[in-house]
This record gives sequence, C-alpha cells and structure tokens, in this order.
Amino acid sequence: MTIPAISGLGLEWQIPGVGSVGGVGSIDPATTDPATALGGPAGTGPSGSFGDVLTQQIGNLSQLQDTAATASQSLADGTATDVSSVVTAVEKAQLAMQLAGQIRTKGSEAVNDIFHTQI
Repeated sequence: MTIPAISGLGLEWQIPGVGSVGGVGSIDPATTDPATALGGPAGTGPSGSFGDVLTQQIGNLSQLQDTAATASQSLADGTATDVSSVVTAVEKAQLAMQLAGQIRTKGSEAVNDIFHTQI
C-alpha cells in the first residue's frame, strides 16, 4: 500500500489561501530520506544547532533588556518623547524574561526526569 504525498490529496484536505509550507508538500515519503528532507541532518534546521539558536535568543533577551533600561532611563530623565514606546519596550523585556524563566524551569524538570528514569 502506498501513502499518497500531501500534495496528491483531494481538495477536502487543502486549506484555502495556504500553499505548501517550506516545500513540505512536495516531499514524497516513499522516496525521500527523512533525515535530509528538510535541508539537513535530523535535529538541525535552517538556522543551525539548538545551542546556536539558544545563544542567539539569549543575546536577543539581553538586547531587549538593554533597550528597556535605556527607554526607562530616558523616561526618568524627561527626554522620552513617546511614553507608549517606553511601556512597550519594558513589557517586551518583561515577557521575554518570563519566557526565558519558563524555558529554564521546563529544561530543569526534563533533566531531573531523565536522571530519575529507571532502566
């Protein structure tokens, strides 16, 4: 039995206005190696390794924190011209920090679960 490719399905499986995402619709699972189907070995995407992405996002978090600190200082000095941009910068930095904290917590829980797994 052969499973048809996603692009070979009928119109009832198509979403109007949405084409294939990243060329996934053109992958034939019967003839394509899944490890290299999306442009690289399994576990790597177009942007590199997990460590590279994590390092980049930590840099973005630091940049958001610096921008919020600068905006807050300009508001305290009275040199800020747009208060809403200061509030937006501070909220972005706060949400990014909360997300980083949640990712850290989930990562720690995952490591603890792995260490407590009985073989």
